[in-house]
Amino acid sequence: MGMTMTQKILADHAGAGSVKAGQLIKAKVDMVLGNDITAPVAVKEFRKIGVKKVFDVNKIAIVPDHFTPNKDIKSAEQVKLIKEFSREMGIVNYFEIGQMGIEHALLPEKGLVVAGDVVIGADSHTCTYGALGAFSTGVGSTDMAAGMATGEAWFKVPEAIKFVLKGKPGKWVSGKDVILHIIGMIGVDGALYKSMEFVGDGVHSLSMDDRFSMANMAIEAGAKNGIFEVDDKTLEYIKEHSTKAHKVYKADADAEYEASYEIDLAAIKPTVAFPHLPENTRTIDNVGNVKIDQVIIGSCTNGRIEDLRVAASILKGKKVHADVRCIIIPATQKIWKQAMSEGLFDIFIDSGAAVSTPTCGPCLGGHMGILAKGERAVATTNRNFVGRMGDPESEVYLASPAIAAASAVAGRIASPEEV
Repeated sequence: MGMTMTQKILADHAGAGSVKAGQLIKAKVDMVLGNDITAPVAVKEFRKIGVKKVFDVNKIAIVPDHFTPNKDIKSAEQVKLIKEFSREMGIVNYFEIGQMGIEHALLPEKGLVVAGDVVIGADSHTCTYGALGAFSTGVGSTDMAAGMATGEAWFKVPEAIKFVLKGKPGKWVSGKDVILHIIGMIGVDGALYKSMEFVGDGVHSLSMDDRFSMANMAIEAGAKNGIFEVDDKTLEYIKEHSTKAHKVYKADADAEYEASYEIDLAAIKPTVAFPHLPENTRTIDNVGNVKIDQVIIGSCTNGRIEDLRVAASILKGKKVHADVRCIIIPATQKIWKQAMSEGLFDIFIDSGAAVSTPTCGPCLGGHMGILAKGERAVATTNRNFVGRMGDPESEVYLASPAIAAASAVAGRIASPEEV
């Protein structure tokens, strides 16, 4: 029996000729990632191991992004701890204020992840890098500590689900809508500890930013990882951003999949996930009249330059509704600067929106946009669990930048055609 993309990558990194779903393996890792919430715990566990240095100073990335700029004394202490550890160990890829970004947008931009890599990160959305044809997955802080010490990690080889993408998405339909459609179809546990493998002619019609958004939310279907077949767009991105060697893995013709779905991209409509699960989806023509108090455009899911351009195209010449706070957060410093140079900030600020330095901020209810009791937000983030963005009685509606921007103007969930 042949192997899937994920299984081939894991086999190579385990030094094995082949692996099978369910098999326990130990594999070498190409990158170990942590942030200001998870890395402090990992540092403490690393100290307990008793080793004096990390396995490779170039293969660890620590990015304080969740509560930065530091929102309080505790978050400042967290950042101080990981900064001092990074300096002590000589970790090259430590990125803080002024050069940082949201970790899952920053690492691909810096060229630190390429096709064929194995990446573990103490953050569930580490699966984002599957957009590049890498195996990447979230782990606990203890696993991060072990990874920093040994350069290896244990895995159970996942079963796989194939998603064959066909056609081209229509106007205002992005990768965010595609992945919300898929999660709505299979459920938040529909790919539990499985690899979501995206293939087919329709992949080429999706931009890299679309693919990052989709791979990012594989975890919201319970997946171990999401991974895209590598094409010329992937290779162009890698060539532009990285000097690392990459390797392309294609699934065998006889690879075994637990299930296979055919997705017609042209049939997908702009989609919104209602509270309190990403699977609770409705198409934009079925949302009804949902008044809102806040809009967040940003996060590791949708804070990239294409996302900001789409939002600006809708907000241009319009005003944010008087009852709505609209907060726009570019995902990295580079994206922030590019958006500014393209004049997008003028559009955002003239419309009445606020623009932030890169941070995860409101996505996890950290800072920069916390919801009060009874308030509702439309967000381009990835989770809408109870209390995710503030008070337990607040509500988060997940949507694309296009829907979010239109909703900011309308004061309710709306499509761009309505504003």
